[in-house]
Amino acid sequence: MSIIEKALAKQQQKNGQNSEQVKNALSKEEPANDKASSEIITKDSIDINKAALFIDKKSLEDRGYLIDNGTRKSIKDEFRQIKRKLLNNAFGNASKTLNHSNLIMVTSAKPNEGKTFVAINLALSIALEQDKTVLLIDADVLRPSVMRELGIEDNPGLIEYLLGKSEQVSDIIYNTDIDKLKVIPAGTPHHLSNELLASEKMANFANELANRYPDRIVIFDCPPLIGVTETIVLANLMGQALIVVEENKTSIANIQAATEHLNEDLALGLVLNKAIRSHKDLYGYYGYGYGTQD
Repeated sequence: MSIIEKALAKQQQKNGQNSEQVKNALSKEEPANDKASSEIITKDSIDINKAALFIDKKSLEDRGYLIDNGTRKSIKDEFRQIKRKLLNNAFGNASKTLNHSNLIMVTSAKPNEGKTFVAINLALSIALEQDKTVLLIDADVLRPSVMRELGIEDNPGLIEYLLGKSEQVSDIIYNTDIDKLKVIPAGTPHHLSNELLASEKMANFANELANRYPDRIVIFDCPPLIGVTETIVLANLMGQALIVVEENKTSIANIQAATEHLNEDLALGLVLNKAIRSHKDLYGYYGYGYGTQD
C-alpha cells in the first residue's frame, strides 16, 4: 500500500467510515510513483481537514474578473482563445518538445501592466474545463498580490516551503470554493528570494508539479522581467510564458529587453492588455499571439 493510500485509509477510518468505504475510496486513488516523489507531495488531494478558502466572487466580478455567473461575456471568449493555445501546448503534440509544458509563467516587462489580472482570469477560465484542474501560484515573492485580489487572507506559502518552515507542499496548497482551482500563496517576502527560487528544492518542486498530475495546469504569477532577477530564474523551470503588454505603454524595445534573457526553449506568448474598445466593455480585447524570440 502506497503512502498516499495509507494516509487516506487512516484519515477515513478516523472519520468513522467503514472498511468498505475505505476500500472503495482507495480503488479510485492513483498510487504514488515512488518514495522520492511522495516525499514532496503526499497529501495534496487527501487533506480533507483543511478548510477551503473562500474567494470573494462578487468583488472579483465587480472588478472585471471572469466569474461564471451563467452569462456569456466577451471576456470569457477572449480568455478561451488564450487558454486553448496554452492547453494545446501543454497536452497536445507540442508538449513533446517542451520541458514542463503544463507549467506556465505569467509576467510583464514592467510593473502595473495587468499580469496578475491575466493570471487570475486565466486560472478561472481553466477551472471551467470539464477535465482539467488548475493550481495558481503567487510567485511574485517581491510584491505578492494574488491573495489580496482574490479576497483571501495571507497564509504560509512558497517562501515558507523553500525555507523548510512548511515541511510538505500539501501544507501550502489550499483548496478554494471554486471547483478545480487550488492556490499557493507567495508567503512572507525574504531577502534571499532569488537564492531560494534558484535552489534544488525549487527545481524538485517544479518537477513534481509538472509530472505528478497529468490533468493539471500550473500558473505562476511572476514578477516583471525588467530589473528583477527572480523571474529569469523561474523561467528556467517553465514550459510556457505569457508576457502581458499594456497597449500604448510598453514599447517594442521594452519587450525585446524583457525577453532577451528568457530560456529560448520556452513557448512564448504575448497578451495585449487594457485595449479599450468601448465604454460598455471596459476591458475590451485581450489580443494574443505566439512568436519566436529574436
